[in-house]
Amino acid sequence: MLHPFKLFVGITLCFVSLSSMAQNQTPKTYLALGDSYTIGESVAENERWPVQLASQLTTMGIEVSSPKIIAKTGWRTDDLKKAIMDDFNLAKSYDLVSLLIGVNNQYQDRPIAEYESDFENLLKTAIELANGNREHVFVVSIPDYGKTPFGKTKEDEIRKEIDLYNRIGKRLSKKYKVKFFNITPISRKANKRPELIAKDELHPSGIMYTEWVELMVENVAKLIKK
Repeated sequence: MLHPFKLFVGITLCFVSLSSMAQNQTPKTYLALGDSYTIGESVAENERWPVQLASQLTTMGIEVSSPKIIAKTGWRTDDLKKAIMDDFNLAKSYDLVSLLIGVNNQYQDRPIAEYESDFENLLKTAIELANGNREHVFVVSIPDYGKTPFGKTKEDEIRKEIDLYNRIGKRLSKKYKVKFFNITPISRKANKRPELIAKDELHPSGIMYTEWVELMVENVAKLIKK
């Protein structure tokens, strides 16, 4: 016959084990907001950086469900704002929210003041969608497509303008106490490392996206645990 104390300990450990399993079975939710870089134009779905990030976090023991992605090739900040408002399947809150937007504002030569205003509003929205927890929000810098075959003829102009846009993004991220990841230096290796560019000769390849994730994942893990 089992000793009462041993029985009690066994039941307690079983309860703790089941509780832990229940916690592990509730994956974190992740919302990725952006444009072609977030939806992963010209790469497979599993190569998209938000998908790779969720996979890496899960491998690290932080289970993250398949990301909800609101992004489309060609979107400017105003397009993203409208899409968020029109998405009736959007949950009220997410455990993690990322924002990467602006390259099409730059490419279409939209007023910089328009970008700054829109980006600030989108950042506020991202915080709201993270249930008001700004520590669960992060911004990713705009990559420099001037280092691709597509942008080569305007390389210097693109570099200067992308730097300007990223300074705004970094400043507003600091204002709202949101983590800012600067992946732009990785994108600037593409002219010497063709494997970093997708077959369309414009967008990042899955390999470049992997390098973005490697830059971010440890810090994102810390954010999502807070």
